[in-house]
Amino acid sequence: MQLRKSERKKAKIRMALQSPSGAGKTYSALLLAYGLTGDWNKVVVIDTEHNSSDLYAHLGDFNVLPLEPPFTPERYIKAIETCEAADMEVIIIDSISHEWEGILQIHSNMTGNSFTNWGKLTPRHNAFTQRMLQSKCHIIGTIRSKQDYVMTERDGKHIPQKVGLKGVTRDGMDYEFTLVFELDLKHNATSTKDRTGLFMDKPEFVITAETGEKIKAWCNEGTDLSVVRKKIKACKSLESLTKLYHQYIDYYDELEEHFKSKKLSITKLSNKKVAQNGSTNA
Repeated sequence: MQLRKSERKKAKIRMALQSPSGAGKTYSALLLAYGLTGDWNKVVVIDTEHNSSDLYAHLGDFNVLPLEPPFTPERYIKAIETCEAADMEVIIIDSISHEWEGILQIHSNMTGNSFTNWGKLTPRHNAFTQRMLQSKCHIIGTIRSKQDYVMTERDGKHIPQKVGLKGVTRDGMDYEFTLVFELDLKHNATSTKDRTGLFMDKPEFVITAETGEKIKAWCNEGTDLSVVRKKIKACKSLESLTKLYHQYIDYYDELEEHFKSKKLSITKLSNKKVAQNGSTNA
Protein backbone atom coordinates (compact mmCIF):
# COMPACT_ATOMS: atom_id res chain seq x y z
CA MET A 1 0.00 0.00 0.00
CA GLN A 2 1.23 3.47 -0.87
CA LEU A 3 -0.38 6.89 -0.59
CA ARG A 4 -0.47 9.22 -3.57
CA LYS A 5 -1.79 12.69 -4.28
CA SER A 6 -5.27 12.83 -5.79
CA GLU A 7 -5.23 13.85 -9.43
CA ARG A 8 -7.86 14.12 -12.12
CA LYS A 9 -6.92 11.95 -15.11
CA LYS A 10 -8.32 12.03 -18.61
CA ALA A 11 -11.35 9.77 -18.85
CA LYS A 12 -13.54 7.84 -21.22
CA ILE A 13 -17.20 8.46 -20.58
CA ARG A 14 -19.46 5.63 -19.41
CA MET A 15 -22.95 6.85 -20.14
CA ALA A 16 -26.47 5.38 -20.19
CA LEU A 17 -29.67 6.60 -21.82
CA GLN A 18 -32.83 5.20 -20.28
CA SER A 19 -36.38 5.59 -21.58
CA PRO A 20 -39.49 3.81 -22.83
CA SER A 21 -39.62 2.75 -26.46
CA GLY A 22 -39.99 5.68 -28.85
CA ALA A 23 -38.33 8.34 -26.68
CA GLY A 24 -35.27 8.64 -28.92
CA LYS A 25 -32.52 6.66 -27.19
CA THR A 26 -30.74 5.54 -30.37
CA TYR A 27 -30.99 8.92 -32.09
CA SER A 28 -29.77 10.76 -29.00
CA ALA A 29 -26.93 8.26 -28.50
CA LEU A 30 -25.74 8.84 -32.07
CA LEU A 31 -25.73 12.63 -31.61
CA LEU A 32 -23.79 12.26 -28.36
CA ALA A 33 -21.30 9.91 -30.05
CA TYR A 34 -20.67 12.36 -32.89
CA GLY A 35 -20.12 15.16 -30.39
CA LEU A 36 -17.61 13.00 -28.52
CA THR A 37 -15.49 12.21 -31.58
CA GLY A 38 -16.45 14.53 -34.46
CA ASP A 39 -16.01 11.62 -36.89
CA TRP A 40 -18.86 9.28 -37.83
CA ASN A 41 -16.33 6.69 -39.02
CA LYS A 42 -15.17 6.27 -35.40
CA VAL A 43 -18.69 5.56 -34.11
CA VAL A 44 -20.16 2.05 -33.95
CA VAL A 45 -23.55 0.77 -32.82
CA ILE A 46 -23.77 -2.75 -31.37
CA ASP A 47 -27.35 -3.22 -32.55
CA THR A 48 -29.58 -5.74 -30.77
CA GLU A 49 -32.77 -3.96 -31.90
CA HIS A 50 -33.30 -5.61 -35.30
CA ASN A 51 -31.02 -3.13 -37.12
CA SER A 52 -33.06 -0.14 -35.95
CA SER A 53 -29.94 2.04 -36.00
CA ASP A 54 -30.03 1.94 -39.81
CA LEU A 55 -33.06 4.22 -39.63
CA TYR A 56 -30.63 7.02 -38.79
CA ALA A 57 -28.11 6.37 -41.57
CA HIS A 58 -28.85 9.86 -42.88
CA LEU A 59 -26.97 11.32 -39.91
CA GLY A 60 -23.59 10.03 -41.10
CA ASP A 61 -21.50 7.02 -42.08
CA PHE A 62 -21.37 5.38 -38.66
CA ASN A 63 -20.67 1.68 -38.28
CA VAL A 64 -23.09 -1.03 -37.21
CA LEU A 65 -22.35 -4.40 -35.62
CA PRO A 66 -25.61 -6.42 -35.63
CA LEU A 67 -25.88 -8.68 -32.58
CA GLU A 68 -28.31 -11.57 -32.85
CA PRO A 69 -29.61 -13.89 -30.11
CA PRO A 70 -28.59 -15.48 -27.85
CA PHE A 71 -27.87 -12.27 -25.96
CA THR A 72 -25.33 -13.71 -23.54
CA PRO A 73 -22.79 -11.58 -21.63
CA GLU A 74 -20.01 -13.37 -23.54
CA ARG A 75 -21.43 -12.30 -26.92
CA TYR A 76 -21.65 -8.69 -25.73
CA ILE A 77 -18.04 -8.86 -24.54
CA LYS A 78 -16.93 -10.28 -27.89
CA ALA A 79 -18.79 -7.49 -29.69
CA ILE A 80 -17.03 -4.81 -27.60
CA GLU A 81 -13.65 -6.40 -28.32
CA THR A 82 -14.46 -6.51 -32.06
CA CYS A 83 -15.26 -2.78 -32.03
CA GLU A 84 -12.05 -1.97 -30.14
CA ALA A 85 -10.00 -4.01 -32.61
CA ALA A 86 -11.56 -1.96 -35.42
CA ASP A 87 -10.17 1.20 -33.75
CA MET A 88 -13.54 2.71 -32.89
CA GLU A 89 -13.65 5.66 -30.49
CA VAL A 90 -17.30 5.50 -29.37
CA ILE A 91 -19.26 2.29 -28.85
CA ILE A 92 -23.04 2.54 -28.56
CA ILE A 93 -24.59 -0.60 -27.05
CA ASP A 94 -28.21 -0.54 -28.18
CA SER A 95 -29.41 -2.02 -25.97
CA ILE A 96 -28.00 -3.26 -22.68
CA SER A 97 -31.46 -4.51 -21.70
CA HIS A 98 -31.20 -7.56 -23.91
CA GLU A 99 -28.17 -8.79 -21.96
CA TRP A 100 -30.15 -8.82 -18.70
CA GLU A 101 -33.19 -10.40 -20.35
CA GLY A 102 -30.83 -13.06 -21.68
CA ILE A 103 -29.53 -13.70 -18.17
CA LEU A 104 -33.10 -14.00 -16.84
CA GLN A 105 -33.97 -16.44 -19.63
CA ILE A 106 -30.97 -18.62 -18.83
CA HIS A 107 -31.87 -18.58 -15.14
CA SER A 108 -35.47 -19.59 -15.81
CA ASN A 109 -34.28 -22.61 -17.81
CA MET A 110 -31.83 -23.81 -15.16
CA THR A 111 -32.72 -26.65 -12.83
CA GLY A 112 -31.81 -26.90 -9.17
CA ASN A 113 -31.52 -24.30 -6.44
CA SER A 114 -32.32 -20.76 -7.65
CA PHE A 115 -29.81 -19.10 -5.29
CA THR A 116 -27.02 -21.44 -6.39
CA ASN A 117 -27.87 -20.77 -10.03
CA TRP A 118 -27.56 -17.02 -9.48
CA GLY A 119 -24.11 -17.70 -8.08
CA LYS A 120 -23.20 -19.03 -11.52
CA LEU A 121 -24.84 -16.27 -13.54
CA THR A 122 -23.85 -13.19 -11.54
CA PRO A 123 -20.12 -13.49 -12.39
CA ARG A 124 -21.03 -13.67 -16.09
CA HIS A 125 -23.12 -10.50 -15.87
CA ASN A 126 -20.40 -8.78 -13.81
CA ALA A 127 -17.80 -9.71 -16.45
CA PHE A 128 -19.86 -7.85 -19.07
CA THR A 129 -20.22 -4.82 -16.79
CA GLN A 130 -16.48 -4.73 -16.07
CA ARG A 131 -15.68 -5.07 -19.78
CA MET A 132 -17.68 -1.91 -20.47
CA LEU A 133 -15.95 -0.05 -17.65
CA GLN A 134 -12.48 -1.12 -18.80
CA SER A 135 -12.96 -0.36 -22.49
CA LYS A 136 -10.53 2.04 -24.14
CA CYS A 137 -13.51 3.56 -25.98
CA HIS A 138 -16.29 5.87 -24.87
CA ILE A 139 -19.31 3.70 -24.02
CA ILE A 140 -22.93 4.76 -24.45
CA GLY A 141 -25.47 2.16 -23.38
CA THR A 142 -29.22 2.37 -23.94
CA ILE A 143 -31.63 0.87 -21.43
CA ARG A 144 -35.31 0.25 -22.13
CA SER A 145 -37.63 1.18 -19.28
CA LYS A 146 -41.16 0.27 -18.34
CA GLN A 147 -43.70 1.62 -15.89
CA ASP A 148 -43.23 0.14 -12.44
CA TYR A 149 -46.05 -0.44 -9.98
CA VAL A 150 -46.49 -1.22 -6.30
CA MET A 151 -49.61 -2.56 -4.60
CA THR A 152 -51.17 -0.13 -2.14
CA GLU A 153 -54.14 -0.68 0.12
CA ARG A 154 -57.11 1.67 -0.21
CA ASP A 155 -60.52 1.18 1.41
CA GLY A 156 -59.56 -2.40 2.20
CA LYS A 157 -58.61 -3.14 -1.42
CA HIS A 158 -55.17 -3.65 -2.96
CA ILE A 159 -54.75 -1.28 -5.88
CA PRO A 160 -51.72 -0.98 -8.23
CA GLN A 161 -50.07 2.43 -8.05
CA LYS A 162 -47.57 3.84 -10.55
CA VAL A 163 -44.18 4.63 -9.01
CA GLY A 164 -42.20 5.70 -12.07
CA LEU A 165 -40.06 4.10 -14.74
CA LYS A 166 -37.84 1.12 -14.05
CA GLY A 167 -34.95 0.19 -16.32
CA VAL A 168 -34.87 -3.29 -17.84
CA THR A 169 -31.52 -4.28 -16.40
CA ARG A 170 -30.14 -5.49 -13.12
CA ASP A 171 -30.92 -3.31 -10.12
CA GLY A 172 -28.03 -0.95 -9.44
CA MET A 173 -26.68 -1.02 -13.01
CA ASP A 174 -26.93 2.77 -13.14
CA TYR A 175 -24.32 2.98 -10.37
CA GLU A 176 -21.72 1.71 -12.84
CA PHE A 177 -22.09 4.70 -15.16
CA THR A 178 -20.56 8.15 -14.87
CA LEU A 179 -23.61 9.77 -16.42
CA VAL A 180 -27.23 8.62 -16.80
CA PHE A 181 -29.86 10.48 -18.82
CA GLU A 182 -33.59 9.76 -18.55
CA LEU A 183 -35.55 10.57 -21.74
CA ASP A 184 -39.29 11.24 -21.86
CA LEU A 185 -41.62 10.68 -24.81
CA LYS A 186 -41.10 14.31 -25.88
CA HIS A 187 -37.34 13.55 -26.20
CA ASN A 188 -36.42 15.75 -23.24
CA ALA A 189 -33.47 14.59 -21.16
CA THR A 190 -32.84 14.94 -17.45
CA SER A 191 -29.80 13.68 -15.58
CA THR A 192 -30.53 11.11 -12.86
CA LYS A 193 -26.85 10.52 -12.14
CA ASP A 194 -23.99 12.84 -12.98
CA ARG A 195 -20.42 12.59 -11.75
CA THR A 196 -19.35 15.22 -14.28
CA GLY A 197 -21.36 17.96 -12.58
CA LEU A 198 -22.42 19.28 -15.99
CA PHE A 199 -26.11 18.35 -15.97
CA MET A 200 -27.25 17.52 -12.44
CA ASP A 201 -30.11 19.69 -11.14
CA LYS A 202 -30.34 21.44 -14.52
CA PRO A 203 -33.62 21.94 -16.44
CA GLU A 204 -34.63 19.27 -18.94
CA PHE A 205 -33.21 19.69 -22.42
CA VAL A 206 -33.00 18.02 -25.83
CA ILE A 207 -29.73 16.16 -26.49
CA THR A 208 -27.65 17.41 -29.44
CA ALA A 209 -24.14 16.85 -30.74
CA GLU A 210 -23.12 19.88 -28.66
CA THR A 211 -24.03 17.88 -25.55
CA GLY A 212 -21.45 15.31 -26.60
CA GLU A 213 -18.87 18.05 -27.19
CA LYS A 214 -19.44 19.36 -23.67
CA ILE A 215 -18.90 15.85 -22.24
CA LYS A 216 -15.78 15.42 -24.37
CA ALA A 217 -14.32 18.63 -22.94
CA TRP A 218 -14.92 17.30 -19.43
CA CYS A 219 -13.22 14.00 -20.33
CA ASN A 220 -10.16 15.85 -21.63
CA GLU A 221 -9.64 18.03 -18.57
CA GLY A 222 -7.43 15.44 -16.87
CA THR A 223 -3.74 14.65 -17.13
CA ASP A 224 -2.42 14.12 -20.64
CA LEU A 225 -0.28 10.97 -21.04
CA SER A 226 2.30 12.97 -22.98
CA VAL A 227 2.84 14.99 -19.79
CA VAL A 228 3.34 11.78 -17.80
CA ARG A 229 5.91 10.54 -20.34
CA LYS A 230 7.88 13.76 -19.85
CA LYS A 231 7.77 13.22 -16.08
CA ILE A 232 9.10 9.67 -16.55
CA LYS A 233 11.90 10.95 -18.75
CA ALA A 234 12.85 13.56 -16.14
CA CYS A 235 13.21 11.01 -13.29
CA LYS A 236 16.75 10.84 -11.86
CA SER A 237 16.36 7.96 -9.42
CA LEU A 238 14.53 4.66 -9.02
CA GLU A 239 12.80 6.12 -5.98
CA SER A 240 11.26 8.97 -7.96
CA LEU A 241 10.36 6.58 -10.80
CA THR A 242 8.63 4.21 -8.38
CA LYS A 243 6.66 7.09 -6.88
CA LEU A 244 5.54 8.12 -10.36
CA TYR A 245 4.59 4.54 -11.17
CA HIS A 246 2.22 4.35 -8.18
CA GLN A 247 0.74 7.73 -9.06
CA TYR A 248 -0.17 6.64 -12.59
CA ILE A 249 -0.66 2.91 -12.08
CA ASP A 250 -4.05 3.06 -13.85
CA TYR A 251 -2.17 3.93 -17.04
CA TYR A 252 0.54 1.29 -16.72
CA ASP A 253 -0.53 -0.55 -19.89
CA GLU A 254 0.03 2.59 -21.96
CA LEU A 255 3.24 3.59 -20.12
CA GLU A 256 4.83 0.19 -19.51
CA GLU A 257 7.60 0.53 -22.10
CA HIS A 258 8.46 4.04 -20.90
CA PHE A 259 8.74 2.89 -17.27
CA LYS A 260 10.86 -0.15 -18.18
CA SER A 261 13.14 1.84 -20.46
CA LYS A 262 13.68 4.56 -17.86
CA LYS A 263 14.31 1.98 -15.12
CA LEU A 264 16.96 0.31 -17.28
CA SER A 265 18.54 3.68 -18.07
CA ILE A 266 18.71 4.72 -14.39
CA THR A 267 20.09 1.31 -13.38
CA LYS A 268 22.82 1.43 -16.04
CA LEU A 269 23.80 4.95 -15.05
CA SER A 270 23.88 3.97 -11.38
CA ASN A 271 26.06 0.92 -12.11
CA LYS A 272 28.38 3.06 -14.22
CA LYS A 273 28.83 5.56 -11.37
CA VAL A 274 29.54 2.72 -8.92
CA ALA A 275 32.16 1.29 -11.28
CA GLN A 276 33.78 4.72 -11.77
CA ASN A 277 33.90 5.34 -8.02
CA GLY A 278 35.43 1.94 -7.48
CA SER A 279 38.06 2.64 -10.10
CA THR A 280 38.85 6.03 -8.57
CA ASN A 281 39.17 4.63 -5.06
CA ALA A 282 41.50 1.89 -6.34
